[in-house]
Amino acid sequence: MLAPKKVKYRKWQKGRSRKRTVETRGLKVSFGQYGLRAESAAWINSRQIEAARKALTRYIQKTGKLWIRIFPDKPITRRPPEVTMGGGKGAPDHYVFPVRPGRVLFEIDGVTEESAREAMRRAGAKLPVKTKFVIRG
Repeated sequence: MLAPKKVKYRKWQKGRSRKRTVETRGLKVSFGQYGLRAESAAWINSRQIEAARKALTRYIQKTGKLWIRIFPDKPITRRPPEVTMGGGKGAPDHYVFPVRPGRVLFEIDGVTEESAREAMRRAGAKLPVKTKFVIRG
């Protein structure tokens, strides 16, 4: 699964919720012909990205090319179970990518539109955000 090899800071601060803001980067379908765009905000973890990738590759099989436009680099820490308060921040547990509305998550090329639409629908079902199928242009 996706995780950074090396990081500058092992633990990050949480950051504030920005529910009403939209994404400013990664808005256009840049590499492929079809894309899957996020319509809501959430943290997407590496397991969810991997599940969506598997759903896409299984459906399109050996045809076409796939691009994953997001990478989970934000560490989420967790304290062990049944540990009392205090004693500092927990150890990094997993990594997430904070998604805001408008971000293109996946791209596909080399398949028909109907096939791409169905593959993206299946991948979107694995993600914690509302998604929309988009065409380059």
